[in-house]
Amino acid sequence: MSESNLQQVVKEKYGTAAKQVAKGKTACCGGGASLSGCDPITRNLYADAEKGGLPAEAVAASLGCGNPTALAKLQPGEVVLDLGSGGGIDVLLSAKRVGATGKAYGLDMTDEMLALARENQRKAGVENVEFLKGTIESIPLPENTVDVIISNCVINLSGDKDRVLREAFRVLKPGGRLAVSDVVVRGEVPVEIRKSMELWVGCIAGALQESEYVEKLKAAGFTAIDVEPTRIYQVEEARGFLEAAGLDAEKVAPLVKDKFMSAFLRASIPAGNRRPGCVDLPCCH
Repeated sequence: MSESNLQQVVKEKYGTAAKQVAKGKTACCGGGASLSGCDPITRNLYADAEKGGLPAEAVAASLGCGNPTALAKLQPGEVVLDLGSGGGIDVLLSAKRVGATGKAYGLDMTDEMLALARENQRKAGVENVEFLKGTIESIPLPENTVDVIISNCVINLSGDKDRVLREAFRVLKPGGRLAVSDVVVRGEVPVEIRKSMELWVGCIAGALQESEYVEKLKAAGFTAIDVEPTRIYQVEEARGFLEAAGLDAEKVAPLVKDKFMSAFLRASIPAGNRRPGCVDLPCCH
């Protein structure tokens, strides 16, 4: 699937999810899967105290695989950017953590999600937030703009992850950091099984192997890279989905055991190692 076609598929799925939430329903994989299929991925990601201070629609529209705001160690006064902000839950939580002296941007390409996020912002009464329309492959912000980039199970949806990471590096300030939740794969998995598991976990196939993700971060210029598994997906949870796809869950189990997971990925830019004059970094070529 080409990058443009993949973007269109993602936009349609998440646009459908936003419409579901607007009608008072819970979003799940863009409306394409049952709640029982997606629940093991999206459940229990946020503490009750976090959810309690947000509009119900922001919580219902959460389609992530982690809670990057809880792990990013945001500080008052920082500027945060959420790549693929959806209904805005992570943006609103980030805005509270950075306080009135900080700011939280949300970036999304789906009109329906942006409308939902802005309405959630209005209901939450949060002022230090701005939602931007655009793609994560071409971030509509100047370089050296933000302190922290977060993302929640979105980078795996991109058809050009190298470009996404280069853009993330570009807009971060010296000493800035990346703190994202995403789906990663450890080890080799047969193609047809991998595709089915990825569809179950992330709605759109495209999860990177852990080692490949690390290499792409390095190539973009990031250092201090760390990968922390946060939730390992079990075949038993996906049994119904796999059987519907014509796969024998019993045979699949040993092939995917402990290989598909949500992980928290941290990386940073060394302070002072920045444009202009950074001729030794990949981003400058």
